[in-house]
Amino acid sequence: MSNNGTNGTDLLSNAELGRPNSSPQDESETSALLGGRRRPSTNSQNGKRLSGNSKRSLTDDARKKIIIALASISGALLIILTVTLVHKIGSAPTVERNTPYLIRAKHGAVATEEIHCSEIGVQVLKDGGNAVDAAVASCLCIGTVNMFSAGIGGGGFMSIRLPNGTVEVIDFRETAPAGATPKMYVKNPILAQKGGLSVGVPGEIRGLALAHSRYGKLPWEQLFAPAVKMAREGWPIGPELARRIQVYRVMMESEPDWSRVFAPNGTALREGQRIKRPALADTLETIGRDGSEAFYTGPIAQSMVDHIQANGGILTMKDMKAYKPLIKEPIVGYYQGRKVYTTPAPTSGPILISILNILERYNFGHFKDDATVDVHRLVEAMKFGYAQRTELGDPDFNDLAVKIQNILNKDTAGAIRANISDERTFPVEYYNPHWELIENHGTTHMSTVDVDDMAVALTSTVNLVFGSKLMDPKTGIILNDEMDDFSIPGTPNAFGLQPSPYNYPEPGKRPLSSCVPTIVERDGHFEMALGGSGGSRILTSVLQIILNVYNHDLNIMEAIENPRVHHQLMPNVVDIESGFSSSAVKFLATRGHNVTVSDITLGKAEVQAVMRKEDGVVYAASDSRKHGIAAGY
Repeated sequence: MSNNGTNGTDLLSNAELGRPNSSPQDESETSALLGGRRRPSTNSQNGKRLSGNSKRSLTDDARKKIIIALASISGALLIILTVTLVHKIGSAPTVERNTPYLIRAKHGAVATEEIHCSEIGVQVLKDGGNAVDAAVASCLCIGTVNMFSAGIGGGGFMSIRLPNGTVEVIDFRETAPAGATPKMYVKNPILAQKGGLSVGVPGEIRGLALAHSRYGKLPWEQLFAPAVKMAREGWPIGPELARRIQVYRVMMESEPDWSRVFAPNGTALREGQRIKRPALADTLETIGRDGSEAFYTGPIAQSMVDHIQANGGILTMKDMKAYKPLIKEPIVGYYQGRKVYTTPAPTSGPILISILNILERYNFGHFKDDATVDVHRLVEAMKFGYAQRTELGDPDFNDLAVKIQNILNKDTAGAIRANISDERTFPVEYYNPHWELIENHGTTHMSTVDVDDMAVALTSTVNLVFGSKLMDPKTGIILNDEMDDFSIPGTPNAFGLQPSPYNYPEPGKRPLSSCVPTIVERDGHFEMALGGSGGSRILTSVLQIILNVYNHDLNIMEAIENPRVHHQLMPNVVDIESGFSSSAVKFLATRGHNVTVSDITLGKAEVQAVMRKEDGVVYAASDSRKHGIAAGY
């Protein structure tokens, strides 16, 4: 699909900015959090998608030629500047990041991890739909074309801001089947990640239906139509899906349920080849026509249950029928004069607010000559945050009210700040985690905003890549392995997170999640919606976008594209993306941190965001780590 003007707006890359030349040595000292990038300005003409400085008036043909040429140059520069480092994803082929884009729009925007789905969301807005309608249609699209990330066989969370400023959360997280027990995976932990026993009750369809019934404007069936069309008629495989297919090539070529879709001629499909999902098209068409209950009762549900049980699972038709999405109050915090709304437990939303509270008094970005200390403080705050995270779980199964209030309290943040030393880091036990004594992800995020400032931050997941590795051949639905997000006594999960007694499996329980779909207001007006994918890295990625925007004055694209740092307490390692300030990397080592540097092109976590500035202009960006491109109008 062409990247030029597909929604009535220009799509311009960083390569076109004409920014002044500067040496890497100079840039690396500017700010450790910014990964050594120089921030371009963001002036532009109305109604344009762009990425920085305003451009001179050009004819459409001339502009297109310049876009093509400079995008090629930008891609080449990205290749030259990429540092080849030790971390690889299995046998995956090398996949370069696409050119990042900043979308500038007048009315509304949609940021997803796939350009087709961003454009589908914008078309919904143009057709008279609102931000919820756009989120529903975009989510169904992602589940179709990037099925390794998400789909109707999974679940998630949605933060919704209404035009009147009210914010609510819809929790459509998967639940444990009625037959679940706390020690069900102790003898064989891999069963929590693969096969029928790893499948939780899917929540996405009832979650989307609840949001639509409360706030949607367009007919339910209309929102399914684009995904149905793509699944039935097919689409060219993009680089992200191509990479995942090759990683799981053996499964795609040898297992009939997968090969008929992903290797129809016996060889796994590659980038650019056309792929179709006819069984899923029929399923989506039925749900669109007959409503959400068609997913939870009748032939579709029975087919899924039969397939799960045939592969060792315990999920039943009774579990399917009993599933309910939940409407919740958001967690609310304040940072740099902004009001931050995010999702409550079982998500990591309370931890996002806690880390922001810890960091707020440090005045990040104001001490350019001491930026390396900023990064050390950031890592230490992350370590304390992930220790607090071990106290979270499903609030319907744990009495968390006092714990969460303590986590959100600014006095608690002050006490933690007093225990952060600028001179050193500490052993894991220092951060007081509540563990027992004893990377690879399948998640997506989309952010939408409409002309009335209704905004949605929606994170959906099947957990690991291709979920449970089960696809029901009759319905075309790829089933989640969300049970791995529960804790197994004595065993870390697939993301290296240590077991917590608050998060053991129980019937109907929702596992702890790293998702943090977040909405930010300024002076009562919508300002930003964002969230991410990447398992345990979601929290730290969203955190750093907020810091980059509000402490370092970056536009939303720059904030997303800059290299990031991650620490989740265990394993006790600071993981830094290539391109980060070399002086910061060296400084962390002097403070006792175990530092590894990984290739930024591996895309361990990705963020999508939309933002309305004070002048009313909407900006949107999708993470190029996952080849995302946003859209607007």
